[in-house]
Amino acid sequence: MIFETLPESMKNEYTKEYVEILNKRKFSLFLKRVYDVVVSLIILTLLSPFFLLLAIAIKLDSKGPVFYRQTRVGRYNTDFKIFKFRTMVLDADKIGPPLTVGDDPRITRMGRIIRKLRLDEFSQLLNVLNGSMSLVGPRPEVRKYVEAYTPEYMATLLIRPGITATSSIAFKDEDRLLNAAENPEQVYIEQILPPKMAYNLEYMKNITLFNDIKIMFQTVGAVLK
Repeated sequence: MIFETLPESMKNEYTKEYVEILNKRKFSLFLKRVYDVVVSLIILTLLSPFFLLLAIAIKLDSKGPVFYRQTRVGRYNTDFKIFKFRTMVLDADKIGPPLTVGDDPRITRMGRIIRKLRLDEFSQLLNVLNGSMSLVGPRPEVRKYVEAYTPEYMATLLIRPGITATSSIAFKDEDRLLNAAENPEQVYIEQILPPKMAYNLEYMKNITLFNDIKIMFQTVGAVLK
């Protein structure tokens, strides 16, 4: 990873520091990518019959496609389309904000079950296979919130975003917190985003395959709990 080749929007003293950290962990990053591909293929293969039933349930429950393809910001501050099993009504992004808060009326009946069990995230294994995401890493945000990043937060865009992260576990009930807010988007940017970014930056300082495996087990425990 060469600092000079980064997009101008990412060049600052903080990202330079994290480039140096990541360059010292090249082998760990290589193992991380191999692990991502192998585990994703295994999970998709083993659970493909279940995913087929889930797809049928989504189609029967409400009008619209099985997958919701939303634009998120990924590695090197570039946009990509994220795969998610659809949990909201058709064109939900056109009739409401990017954030989903509490009992959002846009969520379908099947969608509530899918969200509660975090099943909508499994389809992102397709993003892991195509290289736009990793199993573990900072959760990808929509462009609107990336525009609110501080220079230090931009360092999180040096690695692939993940399906899960320590920040995701810590804020697994984020929608409930936002539901009580008068201005959910302001609360998210000012009160939730800073601690989430602190978790993400700390993860980058200690990025290893072992740590990724540990976070995945913690995620399973958090969902089951």
